[in-house]
Amino acid sequence: MKRYTYVLGLALSISLFMAQLAFAEEQQSELDLTEEAKASILLERDTGKILYEKNVHEKLPPASMTKVMTLLLVMEALEHDKLSLDEIITVSERAASMGGSQVFLSEGEQMSVEDLVKAVAIASGNDASVALAERLAGTEEAFVEQMNEKAKQLNLENTKFQNSSGLPAEDHYSTAYDMAIIAKELLKYEDVVNYTSIYEDYLRKGEENEFWLVNTNKLVRFYPHVDGLKTGYTSEAKFCLAATAKKEDMRVVSVVMGADTAKKRNEMTMNLIDYAFSHYESEKLFEKDEKVGTLSHIQSEKLTYDVTTSEQISMLHQKGESESAPVTTEIKIDDNVKPPIEQGEQVGTLLIKKENDIIIESPLVLKEEVEVASYFDLVKRSLKNIAKYKTS
Repeated sequence: MKRYTYVLGLALSISLFMAQLAFAEEQQSELDLTEEAKASILLERDTGKILYEKNVHEKLPPASMTKVMTLLLVMEALEHDKLSLDEIITVSERAASMGGSQVFLSEGEQMSVEDLVKAVAIASGNDASVALAERLAGTEEAFVEQMNEKAKQLNLENTKFQNSSGLPAEDHYSTAYDMAIIAKELLKYEDVVNYTSIYEDYLRKGEENEFWLVNTNKLVRFYPHVDGLKTGYTSEAKFCLAATAKKEDMRVVSVVMGADTAKKRNEMTMNLIDYAFSHYESEKLFEKDEKVGTLSHIQSEKLTYDVTTSEQISMLHQKGESESAPVTTEIKIDDNVKPPIEQGEQVGTLLIKKENDIIIESPLVLKEEVEVASYFDLVKRSLKNIAKYKTS
């Protein structure tokens, strides 16, 4: 009996040791996901929850990952009808003179916004970035001011841009965390992956100066679920990659900065993405642009306007983890908002709560512009209200 008890105890001890060893190895593998990067981060797009981090606030040169912010401002302009994909842009001398990665635009050449977006998203064209920047802000310098203003709006304290392309410049820096937040914001505009996921395409198809676009992010072709976003390389920044991948309803964003080779950068990115999808899963609560309420104002042109979500909203939990408490939804509409209101402007907040703790906070917006009602309409409404008051 004693021998049996001893053997059983030994077996239990060995089992416990093996379990502890496995746990330690798992923890170590987590720590070593990006061992050869200067900085890295992994987050889930909808919740913004950070799943892995390393030196996330260290200021580093972002190289062409800078174009994530350039694309964000372009996609915002498209969303708000300040730009259209079929608009033709005339390339300036300055845009055509950009070095580094380029699609060899020539001064005076005319190209559609959509093709310029492809040139940026697929081939990392510095010349295309400047052409778009000049169209949106008049000059690249003015566009850079908008880039830095957007960084402030996103509460990013460790980012400063000097150009729209990521070409080496003094005092041009960002961090893994800041780049991930910019990428997270860009991915609100889901159409962007229609371009960042393209592996190869052509500019000026069939013309004498036809140009073959090949994606600088090879993972979009060779690794499952990856559909963007932006690579970067300079001798100072080394190899960088802001990547995104989607599996079922779950989208993740990873950033790797300062890898010695493109191969190592890609391997570390794959490590992060594999870790996310093997350890976590998400549950979608709201679609982007889903109606959740209405806005009414006596001075508006129409009496009511649809209030919608500005992004997809999901819950995130570890695989195998059961929900301990139900979630509740609260919609807050800003009582002080009044016309005129721009399309896409925030007019409220959607709160997701668990046990009275706010776990998700997301802006609510209007999908159409709200204009002030005419004097005639205001008088007519007033007379209707008077008539209702008298009859009641």
